[in-house]
Amino acid sequence: MGDLAVYAGLFAVAFVAATLLPAQSEAALAGLIVMGDYSPAALVLVASAGNILGSTVNWLIGRRVEVYRDKRWFPVSPRMLDRATGWYKRYGRWSLLLSWMPVIGDPLTFVAGVLREPLWSFVVMVTVAKTARYLVVAVAVMAA
Repeated sequence: MGDLAVYAGLFAVAFVAATLLPAQSEAALAGLIVMGDYSPAALVLVASAGNILGSTVNWLIGRRVEVYRDKRWFPVSPRMLDRATGWYKRYGRWSLLLSWMPVIGDPLTFVAGVLREPLWSFVVMVTVAKTARYLVVAVAVMAA
């Protein structure tokens, strides 16, 4: 049961980290790899799945709530959203390969929903970006 809780916790942290809420999934992944009690491959898969699902929630929200972008309570600043929109309009779906990046990555996934990126291409691009990021973290930790 303890292993399930660890994997569920990593999934949850990775999910939250992909939304517009702050969280550090890379640190959680690195810490679990350093412990040495869990398969690095399984940890990367779980973190990737949580992060991809969290990004998909951003996409879904973007499809539905763009009308609220100028509200005071809206979780993304107009400046950050405009910046992400600019990247997305300039580079299209390829900009989703930057979805792993701090600050602009989460707004990019939101903007993809706003600008009606098809779900299939969204999931493919985000999967490549998010999984590659976790693989780099895992390899770096194991090499240290």
